[in-house]
Amino acid sequence: MATHLDLEEQEQLDQIKHFWKQYGNLISWLLIAVLGAFAAWNFYNYWNSRQAAQASAMFDEVDRAAQSGDAARLERAFTDMKDKFGGTSYAQQAGLLAGKGLFEKGNVDGAKAALTWVADKASDEGYQAMARLRLASVDVEAKAYDDALKQLSATFPAEYAPLVADRRGDVFALQGKKAEAIAEYQKAYSAFEERSDYRRLVEIKLNALGVDPRGATTSTETKK
Repeated sequence: MATHLDLEEQEQLDQIKHFWKQYGNLISWLLIAVLGAFAAWNFYNYWNSRQAAQASAMFDEVDRAAQSGDAARLERAFTDMKDKFGGTSYAQQAGLLAGKGLFEKGNVDGAKAALTWVADKASDEGYQAMARLRLASVDVEAKAYDDALKQLSATFPAEYAPLVADRRGDVFALQGKKAEAIAEYQKAYSAFEERSDYRRLVEIKLNALGVDPRGATTSTETKK
C-alpha cells in the first residue's frame, strides 16, 4: 500500500511540475499584475485623501482671507489654491469666493480673473454657471452691458434658465430696451416656482415696466 501511495504522490508531483513549467510564468505575471493594481488603487485612494485634506486646509485659508477683508491676502491665497489644487472642487469654490470678496473690495480686475478661471476651468457645470452669472453682474456694475450679454449667451444648465433670463432682463432694462426686458422677465416669471421669492422679485420688475403678469394670465384664462 505504501508503495502504491508513494507512486501516486510522485505522479501528482510530476503533474504539478509539468503544469507549473507550462503555466508558471503566466500565473506569476497575473499575480504581479493583480497585486500591482491593488497597490496602485490603495496609493490612489491615499493620494486623493491627502490631496483633499490639503485642498480643504487651503480653502480655509482663502475663506479666512475673504473674511478678513484683505484683498491682497485673498488674491495670494486663491492663486496658491489654483496653482496647487486647481483640479479640485475646493479650488472652484475658492474662485467664486475670491471673486465675490475681491469685487466687494473694489478689485474688479482680480474678481473678473478669479470668476473667469472658474467659468473656463471648472469641471462642474453649476460652478461654471454661477461664475458666469457673477461675471455678468460685474460687467453690469461697470456698465459693460454688451460684455454682460456675452456672458449670459453661454450654455447654462436648464435649472439656471430662469436666473439667466432675469439677468438678461436687467441688462436690457438698463439699456432702455423695454420690450426685450419684458420678454426676458416674462420668461423668468413663468419658469420660477409659484411661491418662489425670485418670482415675486421678477413680478415687481414687470410691474415697474407697466406689466402685471398675474393680470395677463387671468385675462388669458377669461378669454378661454
